[in-house]
Amino acid sequence: MEWITDPDIWIAFFTLCALEIVLGIDNIIFISILTSRLPEKQQAKGRRIGLALAMFTRIALLLSLAWMMKLTAPILVVGSHEISGRDLILLFGGLFLMYKSVKEIHEKVEEAGQPVEKVRKAKFSAIILQIILVDIVFSLDSVITAVGMVDEIGVMVAAVVASVGVMMVAAEPISRFVNQHPAVKVLALAFLIMIGVALIGEGLGFHIPKGYIYFSMAFSVGVEFINIRLKNRSKATR
Repeated sequence: MEWITDPDIWIAFFTLCALEIVLGIDNIIFISILTSRLPEKQQAKGRRIGLALAMFTRIALLLSLAWMMKLTAPILVVGSHEISGRDLILLFGGLFLMYKSVKEIHEKVEEAGQPVEKVRKAKFSAIILQIILVDIVFSLDSVITAVGMVDEIGVMVAAVVASVGVMMVAAEPISRFVNQHPAVKVLALAFLIMIGVALIGEGLGFHIPKGYIYFSMAFSVGVEFINIRLKNRSKATR
């Protein structure tokens, strides 16, 4: 029980929690967008299952650190570039994010103006399968960050459980906000395309600093919040 009085462990725990939450925001957005295609009664259930699967995926990867380390070993060489298992996951994950985001934007445009009852709904099992694939991609990045920061596996697991708990609380208001504002939904999908490009670049050996991505996302969200505020004020004055 010495860890209770160890300040270094608590600092590592809270720092890792904050990073896990930041890295999990895009996961929440994507889960919210995917579950929005379910019937309304199943959406909350889909989000809960999706986030629970995200937590179990992260913990499973953390507990298989030996396998995780082997993922960074080269398995094939293309030209002068060595490609590892982690690179392949990032490449296919990035392509999947880009494909799914472009498809969602296309469907959003095609279904614009249609009655809600005519909008095509997805099957629950198909959405859960897509969430599992997305969870694996986002969990890999999250776990590698955790392994690089903390040595204690117990601290990593505790931080993952705590961060997913926070995300479960935040998922409902985030999902409601994204669904109520179509422009925000398209903006979120554009972010996911950008993240997909970053994952592909990282899989090919081109490191894109996360700070640039998060700054552009924060700036775009700030501009969109101003637009929403102005629209609300104009409606109030009419």
